[in-house]
Amino acid sequence: MTHVEDELTSQPECWTRAAAQAGEHAGALPAPGERVAIVGCGTSYFMAQAVAALREGSGQGETDAFAASEFPYGRPYDRVVALTRSGTTTEVLELLEKVRGRTRTSALTADPSTPVMAAADDVVVLDFADERSVVQTRFATTALTLLRAHLGLHTDDVVTDARTALGTPLPEGVVDCTQFTFLGRGWTVGLANEAALKMREASLAWTEAYPAMEYRHGPISITTRGTATWMLGEAPDGLAEQVRGTGGLWVAGGLDPLAELVRAQRLAVAVAAARGLDPDRPRHLTRSVILAP
Repeated sequence: MTHVEDELTSQPECWTRAAAQAGEHAGALPAPGERVAIVGCGTSYFMAQAVAALREGSGQGETDAFAASEFPYGRPYDRVVALTRSGTTTEVLELLEKVRGRTRTSALTADPSTPVMAAADDVVVLDFADERSVVQTRFATTALTLLRAHLGLHTDDVVTDARTALGTPLPEGVVDCTQFTFLGRGWTVGLANEAALKMREASLAWTEAYPAMEYRHGPISITTRGTATWMLGEAPDGLAEQVRGTGGLWVAGGLDPLAELVRAQRLAVAVAAARGLDPDRPRHLTRSVILAP
């Protein structure tokens, strides 16, 4: 078993533990009414997109998500939340330094022995969800689960669905597809972006992601036999039938969207295996991007 396989299968336990800890970390996380920016790089950026949509959609305050390198320093925020598994990512550390003293900062990390511990005002360490793999799975979803629980939006059903996602076969024929599109709505757009990233990283697959309603506005033109369109969350009316009409494979997301992301992680590993690739050694990637001065 690869590191990434071992780590992705441990997610139900990690989520349960994170949800149970949400209350003790409440003081380090955004309070209702705060104007918040959530930042990250790569996978963490896509988790930021999901959390921002969940928080604002639940009426707890205006919330934006940014890639750390694209943060708008001229905008006022009550708090900046940084997601960083390694605690060493250059763009995140530079951002925290630039806003120090004028904006409260929080960081969620997996490693308590890294520079982010001193760079942020408040730090939540999820070391039990740390990973050996380059390809992120459990840390990202565990951080999202902690924040989802903090918002009052996590239930035990999510963990049950994750176990289902791990214990049932992937959709028939999906591993043999040559192109994959992931779709989301609201907070699941970030999850769709992350699912596509997992496919690119682990299996070098041709993969795209879109808001579901945007799929008809051009991207559906590539859908045909041998392509798969995977919905995370509830699909817009008529879209499944339209995709099936192209000859493409439609995969309905019947589980909680975060559990559907677990299925997409499994797909990435399965496609890598089918192509003779090692998902623990993704091409051109390292566990953390640390830029030279």
